[in-house]
Amino acid sequence: MTITRRALLGSFALSLPALSLAARAEDAWPSRLVRLISPYGPGGSNDISLRLLAEEFGRSLHQQFIVENKPGAGTRIANDTVAHAPGDGYTILYVAAPYATAEALFGKLTYDRGDLQPVAMAVIAPLFLIISADAPFKTLPELIAYGKSRPDGLTFASPGAGSQPHLAGELLFRDAGVKGLNIPFRGDAASYTELLAGRVDATLTALPTALPYIQSGKFLVLGVASAERTPLYPQAPTLREQGFPSVVAAGWYGFMAPSTTPRAIVGKLEAEVLRALADPAVKDRLTAQGLEVRAGGAAAFGQFIDNETRKWTGLIRDAGLKGE
Repeated sequence: MTITRRALLGSFALSLPALSLAARAEDAWPSRLVRLISPYGPGGSNDISLRLLAEEFGRSLHQQFIVENKPGAGTRIANDTVAHAPGDGYTILYVAAPYATAEALFGKLTYDRGDLQPVAMAVIAPLFLIISADAPFKTLPELIAYGKSRPDGLTFASPGAGSQPHLAGELLFRDAGVKGLNIPFRGDAASYTELLAGRVDATLTALPTALPYIQSGKFLVLGVASAERTPLYPQAPTLREQGFPSVVAAGWYGFMAPSTTPRAIVGKLEAEVLRALADPAVKDRLTAQGLEVRAGGAAAFGQFIDNETRKWTGLIRDAGLKGE
């Protein structure tokens, strides 16, 4: 059967309205409510920072951006929700650090990494090495020496197996050549209770929740697991400064969209995230939550995620860690 020139032109003409509608939909984004999916419950730095940014997006783009909390399974519930959402720009993930470690910890996932694409990196949450002021050690070298003097080594509190504080602790155990046991708790409050009671030796934690204890003299800060000193608490030396150059870890958040989302929409949201994060008032509000702005576009964020995945996958496998 021969396909005539008239038939080809007719088919092309029929396709033009559909292409035009798709282009108009991309240009008009957002034309209705946008759902921003948080992988954690209300009240934490992830949720609070996302609500702050949602307000900014709404004011700038004249559309409603709402936060939906889908906590659980080490952020995998939220990841899965967005990975299987339509790629129309109306369901966006506020991704967190466990995204990079999920496969290594849990094996096969209900979504594929290729189901999501990076949009923009937003912020990091530096992790501080904290001990009780009543502990028998007062410095990082003393903490390590104490661990080496004990048959069972050191005990570290963390918010869960595979969390960034847990993995940072494992890095420190490895590089310091000391035995270590991660003890997971549900939230910072329980960790702090055990630390104050002397039932755990140390913890790695974000600053805002620990700051009242630091200011009251109940906790001591031994260092921060950042590449450089953080303006959030500049008096804390990095662990790198103290002889552990590989012990660099932080919580981090950014935006991802279903992989089928058109580039025009991704680019528009990417530009909006970077605009909001450049606003000094927004930076100040995020700093108050113990977060450092670490703005980055889609390409840079994708590379960052790949680097994090390689780094932590090696540690997880070498240490034989498994998710719960």
